[in-house]
Amino acid sequence: MGLLTPLAVKIGSLPRMPKYLPTIVKVDDLIQRVSGDSVCLLRLAGLPSVTMTVVGRKSGQPRTTTLLAAPNRDGWLIAGSYFGGPKAPAWVYNVRAAGSVTIGDAEFTAVELSGDARDDAWQRLRSVWPNFDLYEQRTDRVIPIFALTRVP
Repeated sequence: MGLLTPLAVKIGSLPRMPKYLPTIVKVDDLIQRVSGDSVCLLRLAGLPSVTMTVVGRKSGQPRTTTLLAAPNRDGWLIAGSYFGGPKAPAWVYNVRAAGSVTIGDAEFTAVELSGDARDDAWQRLRSVWPNFDLYEQRTDRVIPIFALTRVP
């Protein structure tokens, strides 16, 4: 946790955040481009993150996105929360279709979790980002959680 983490948690809890997410993503993309991918909003806030690339299910083109992540055994946990918005983010559908992602130069299998495995992962994600509880309350959909496991 960094000095800016409490501020990030407060901002992330605001009810209007889903509306501004596309703008936040564009600003973050600009920060990453200007910094040569060495800085992103999540890292500035002292939060663990991954920048993953997945093949678009319709376009076949690589799509890259930076996400909040929780460390997990041989990889990471990620959640398609979209600040509790009514729809899942586009990357969720791409990950479901591809079944794998690339982080840096490493390949990871992506498994969507359910049942007890999802419940355990949800607790680990909440320990990193307490706003996940709030996001779950904001939406009627089940927030998808994926375990990303490094391919040896």
